[in-house]
Amino acid sequence: MRSALGAILLMTLTVSQSQAQSKDIVDLAVGNENLSTLVAAVKAGGLVETLKGEGPFTVFAPTDEAFAALPKGTLEMLLKPENKDKLVAVLTYHVVSGKVMSTDLSNGQKAKTVQGENVSVDISYGNVKISGAKVIAADVKASNGVVHVIDKVILPPSMQ
Repeated sequence: MRSALGAILLMTLTVSQSQAQSKDIVDLAVGNENLSTLVAAVKAGGLVETLKGEGPFTVFAPTDEAFAALPKGTLEMLLKPENKDKLVAVLTYHVVSGKVMSTDLSNGQKAKTVQGENVSVDISYGNVKISGAKVIAADVKASNGVVHVIDKVILPPSMQ
């Protein structure tokens, strides 16, 4: 079931790739029903204007299913106004400055996130993982960067 959903998500993102290039990262996410939790979190974190900015940005975008897999109560806790700093830290850990395409990645590579800590790249057995999260749709181009859809919410090492 999970792989079927991933395939559908991949097809949806691939079919709309030409439309995506004219949209910024936020509009691209808003237009994808599988990224609605990410959109809500970006709004709650006050990051909409930043991610609609010139960029370029590379965003590792967790699916709704990825957010649902967080330990019970985690998402609700992060979305509370008093926890905005924690939410922003988690979200900006999913963003790298610059436009990083999948062909730019190498096994063992480290990339500094906007949050300040590094994510790690693991390329093995035909899969690409970013700090343990599998890339399920790569190189979705936006007008101000690129989005790689991932199957897990990644947490900064300082928050684990």
